[in-house]
Amino acid sequence: MAVRAAVLPAVGAPLKVTEIVLPDPGPGQVRVRLAAAGVCHSDLSLSDGTMRLPVPAVLGHEGAGTVAAVGEGVTGVAPGDRVVLNWAPSCGSCHACGLGEVWLCANALNGAANVHARTTDGTDLHPGLNVAAFAEETVVPANCVLPLPDGVPLTDAALLGCAVLTGYGAVHHSARVRAGESVAVFGVGGVGLAALQSARIAGAGRIVAVDVSPAKEELARAAGATDYVVASEDTAREIRGLTGKQGVDVAVECVGRAATIRAAWDSTRRGGRTTVVGIGGKDQQVTFNALEIFHWGRTLAGCVYGNSDPARDVPVLAAHVREGRLDLGALVTERIALDGIPAAFENMLAGKGGRALVVF
Repeated sequence: MAVRAAVLPAVGAPLKVTEIVLPDPGPGQVRVRLAAAGVCHSDLSLSDGTMRLPVPAVLGHEGAGTVAAVGEGVTGVAPGDRVVLNWAPSCGSCHACGLGEVWLCANALNGAANVHARTTDGTDLHPGLNVAAFAEETVVPANCVLPLPDGVPLTDAALLGCAVLTGYGAVHHSARVRAGESVAVFGVGGVGLAALQSARIAGAGRIVAVDVSPAKEELARAAGATDYVVASEDTAREIRGLTGKQGVDVAVECVGRAATIRAAWDSTRRGGRTTVVGIGGKDQQVTFNALEIFHWGRTLAGCVYGNSDPARDVPVLAAHVREGRLDLGALVTERIALDGIPAAFENMLAGKGGRALVVF
């Protein structure tokens, strides 16, 4: 069956929207008709080689839709079911899974090496980050779909698959923000906006949003920020000035740049926690001296996929949506059609991109 999809021909090449030939679901597979997909920075990291996975590939790892067909042996979902895509399914048998750290599963991305579909001239295509959501339809393993609880709009639910899980998990699972604590979130993109809302849900007191763009202040405050700081060399000093010269209890870095990680660390109080969510390149070197590590007593932690278990956390997030505590629509700055993906990527590369949601 032919469907339209956004294909990455090679690392560094422009995305191309074209027809691909998608097979019927085989044993243990599910075919999903996409309702929406989020344009996420991780897809940009695949396209520019920061994250290395096989190409050519159909990108898109954050999506939701309706089950169109299931292969032999699939019992968890049926045609007509609404589902969220899970781009990092845990295997349940590796060392990390045995420890209950499913977000670190050693085998989660094995499916990215599979042949997902073919171009009309017969070229093999891989599923970028397993699920190939930048397409009208996709075929994925059954463990890459999660039933979507009632009460969540299907298009907005796409964001539950990555941005919201990551931002929510960074606050609740990694940093473990407690009621009354102060929080700074660096980077007001999709993940950062989710982290701001999650800090508000956690009952944080002062919530400081930091971004290079003054234009994002309104978005940040709507998400829960009590203060807004335009990023500069004085960011850490400004944040300490807002917190009685102490620094925040928790800083969440959602950018993945050495300078931003360092600023988040410098903005954290003595004994506080700095959580790094952003995916940076190998060239982004962050340095600390031995004395400051001892003196400040801060904790610096990486955070993969929000340290989340999607099967556990998606129903929790859906409950927050239904009860009005989490606004998925507020994370989206632009809604585009499939043909708009290449332009959205160019804007991201130029540093001008907002949070785009592809609506099919």
